[in-house]
Amino acid sequence: MDKTYTPTYKGLTTAEAHKKLKEYGENIIYRKRHLRPLIAFVKKFNSPLLLLLIGTSVLSAFLGQITSALIILTMILVSAILDYRNSAKSEAVAEKLIAQVSSTATVWRDGKQKEIAFNELVPTDIVEFTAGDIVPADCRILGSDDFFINQSSLTGESFPVEKHKATGPDVLVVPPDETKLPLSDDTLIFMGTSVVTGYGTAMILRTGTSSEFGKIAQKLSAVEGETSFEKGIRNFSFYIMRLTFVMVTVVFFINAYMGRPLVDSFLFAIAIAVGLTPELLPMIMSIALSRGSLIMAKKDVIVKNLSAVQNFGGMNILCTDKTGTLTEDRVSLMRCVDIVGKESTPALETAYLSSVFHTARRSILDEAIERHGKVDTSAYVKIDEVPFDFHRRRDSVVVDKGTERIMIAKGAPESILGVSSFVYEGEEVGLVPMTEERRTEAQAEYDRLSDDGFRVLALARKSFPQENRTVYNQSEEQDMVFMGFAAFLDPIKQSSAQALTELRNLGIEVKIITGDSEVLTKRICKDLGIAITGVMTGQELETFSDSELSIKIKEVNIFARVSPEQKERIVLLLRKAGNTVGYLGDGINDAPVLKAADVGISVNNAVDVAKETADIILLTKSLSVLKEGVVEGRKTFLNTLKYIKIGLSSNFGNMFSMMGASAFLPFLPMLPTQILLNNFLYDMSQTSLPADKIDEEDTKRPVKWDMKYFSKYIGVFGILSSLFDVLTFYILYKVFGLTVSGFQTGWFVESMATQVLIVYVIRTKRVPFFKSLPSRAVFVTTLGIVGVALMIPYTFARTIMGFETLPFAVLGVIAGIVVVYLVFGELVKMFFYRRYPEAL
Repeated sequence: MDKTYTPTYKGLTTAEAHKKLKEYGENIIYRKRHLRPLIAFVKKFNSPLLLLLIGTSVLSAFLGQITSALIILTMILVSAILDYRNSAKSEAVAEKLIAQVSSTATVWRDGKQKEIAFNELVPTDIVEFTAGDIVPADCRILGSDDFFINQSSLTGESFPVEKHKATGPDVLVVPPDETKLPLSDDTLIFMGTSVVTGYGTAMILRTGTSSEFGKIAQKLSAVEGETSFEKGIRNFSFYIMRLTFVMVTVVFFINAYMGRPLVDSFLFAIAIAVGLTPELLPMIMSIALSRGSLIMAKKDVIVKNLSAVQNFGGMNILCTDKTGTLTEDRVSLMRCVDIVGKESTPALETAYLSSVFHTARRSILDEAIERHGKVDTSAYVKIDEVPFDFHRRRDSVVVDKGTERIMIAKGAPESILGVSSFVYEGEEVGLVPMTEERRTEAQAEYDRLSDDGFRVLALARKSFPQENRTVYNQSEEQDMVFMGFAAFLDPIKQSSAQALTELRNLGIEVKIITGDSEVLTKRICKDLGIAITGVMTGQELETFSDSELSIKIKEVNIFARVSPEQKERIVLLLRKAGNTVGYLGDGINDAPVLKAADVGISVNNAVDVAKETADIILLTKSLSVLKEGVVEGRKTFLNTLKYIKIGLSSNFGNMFSMMGASAFLPFLPMLPTQILLNNFLYDMSQTSLPADKIDEEDTKRPVKWDMKYFSKYIGVFGILSSLFDVLTFYILYKVFGLTVSGFQTGWFVESMATQVLIVYVIRTKRVPFFKSLPSRAVFVTTLGIVGVALMIPYTFARTIMGFETLPFAVLGVIAGIVVVYLVFGELVKMFFYRRYPEAL
C-alpha cells in the first residue's frame, strides 16, 4: 500500500554536505585498532611470568650457562609464536563472522533522493526509511505512517516501538551536543536500531561519536582492566619470584659458608633458580589454550582472545539479557481468551481472520497470529479493509461467509472496547449487552494479562446482511461484538530451562540485566523456573552508593530497566567483590559492559561493535552452547594447573633437598648441568598435559587461581618429595657408599622417576588408573622420558654429563623408593583433599 503521506524535500546540496562532513567528521563511531603484526608479537612478551623467565635466561647466559639460557629462550619464543599465531587466526575467524549490515541510506540531496554511504551522512540530512532499514544516525521524525522501530539493541525492549511525527517550531532545529536525547521520546529514532514496519522521513540530528551509540562506543577506547586470569598470573609470578629469591639467597650463602668457591656456589644457586622456574608454563598455556579454542570452535564457540578461555572456565557469575538468550527473540501468540480469561476458539478464529485478510501494513503481531495455528478460510471471501491509523489504533477487514457479511477488528483494548456494544459469552449465552460491569471485567482481564508481561490486542466483530457495496470506512466500526483478547509474548527457549539448571550445577549464578520491564522479566523467570531472589530497577539502583550496592546486588538476580552505564556499574562491582564475571550481550548498549566483564560473550548476529568488543563469540545464541564452552574452558584451565602443581611441588621438593644436602654433603648433590638436564627432561614429559583427560566432577565448579591452597599444596607435596630425597641420599651415600658421580647419577635417576611419575597421582583426585586413566599422550611421554633418563648413564652421554653406570642393585632399590613414594603420594593426596575439599 502506498504511503499516506508524501513529503518532498530538497535536502542539502552536495557542497553543503561536504562542508558539514568536514565540520562534523565521518559518521563512524568505533573502529578497533589493529596493531601491526610486529608490535602485536612483541606485546606477547609483556607479562610478569615471561619477563621473569627472560631475566633468568639472561642471567644464565651471563654466567656462562648458554645451554640453559637457550632452552629457556626457546620455550619463551615457542610460547609467544603459538600465542600470536592462534590469536591472529581467531581474530581472522571472528572478523569473517562480523555480519555486513546495510551500508547506504536513502537521502535527499540536491532536491532528489540518492543512496549515500553511512559514513558520509551529516546532521540535517533528510533520510527516507522503509521496513528493514537500519537507522544510520540519531534522527527526528518529520513524517511517519505505521512506523515501528526495533530498538532492543539499544534499550533491550522486546517489542517494536511506535514512532510518531514531531511537531512544533523546533522540528528542524538541531539541539546542541550537550542536550541529551531521551531514548523514550517517540519522535526520535537512534543509530543502530531498525525499521520493522511502515514508512518514515527523518532529519539527522547527530552522527558518529555524538550519537547515543557513539557515546557508548567511546567508552571502548578506555584501557581495559585486569581480568581474573591476568590477576592470577600476576600473583603467581610474584609468588615464584619471592620463592626463587629466598631459596637462591639461602643456597648461595650456605655454599659460600661451607667454603666452596663463590662462582660455583653462585652457579649452583642459579641452577636451582632455573629449576624452580616453570619455564614451560607459557608454552603449556599456549598449547592448552590453542587446543581448547579449537575444540570450542567445533562446539560453535569462537575464541577471539585466547586468555578468555581461562576466564570462561573460572566464571562464577553470568550476566545476560533475556531477549534471544532466555527467549526465542520472536514474538508469539500465547493465548486467545474471552472477557474473563477463558481460552476461546471464537476469539482465536477472529484474530486469525483479521490477520490473514489484513494486507496493508502487516506487523509482527499479524505474523505471530498466523504462526500460532491455521483456521480454515476457504469459506470466506475478502471484501475490503480499513487500515490501521494512530488515531483509531485499530484495523478492520470485511469478509463474506455464505450470505453473511462480517466486519472484524483488532487493536488497542481501549479502542476496541470503545466501539463494542455487545459481548460474546459462548454458544449457550450468545450476545449480551456491553454493560459497565462487563466493561470493568474486560479491563480487569486486560490488566491481568499486562501484569503478566503480555502484549495485548483486543478483538471484535459484527455481522450484517450482504449488500452490493464493497467499500467500507471507519464510520462502520461501531456496535461491534467484543470477542476477547489475544496475548503475545517472546516465549522462552525450551532449551534454556535445562541449560540454566546445568549452569547452576556448574556453580554459575545467572543474573538477568535488561532494559525491558521488570514485569515481563519476572514472567520469563517464572516460566523458566528461575527462583527470583531479588528485583531491582535502574531507578532504584541510582539511589545506592557503590558500597551499598555491592551488598545489595549479591541477592538480586533481576535488574530491569537499566541503562548501559548501570549495566557496567553492576558488572564492575561484582568483579570488585572477587567474582569472575561473564557478560552475554549482542546490542549496542552491551559494548561497554562486554569490555568491563572478565569475559565478554557475544553472538555472530550481534551488532558489529558488540562482536568487536567481545572475547568469545557464540555461533548460536544459546545457553546450552555457552555451557559447553564453559566446560571446555575449565578443562583447559585444569590441565594448566596440573603442570603448575606437579612442576612446582616436585621442583620445590628437589631444590629444597639440594639446598639442605649442599649443607651436609661434602660435594654438590647434582651438578648445575645435571640440574638443567633434569629440568629439561621433566619439562618435556609435561608437554602432553594439555591433552590430558579431566575427571567430570572437576568441571562442576569454577576454576580459579587460589594462592592460599596452591601454596599449601606445593608445600605438602614438596616436603613429601624432600623426605624421599633425603632417604635416597642416605641410601646412596651411607648404604651403597657410591662415588660422587655415582651418587649424582643415582639421585638424577630417582629424581626424574619420582617427579615425572607422580603426575599419575597428582593429575586426579581419584585413585589413579583404577578410577581415572590419563590420556594416551600423557602415558607415552611420561614413560618415554623416564626411559630416556634411565638410559643416559648407559650411553656415551654419561661422560659429557658427569654420570656413571649404576649397579642393578642400586637401580632396584631406586625402583622400590619410587613405588613407595607414589603410594605415599596417593595417601597424602587423599588426606589433603579431605582436609581441604574446596581446593583444586
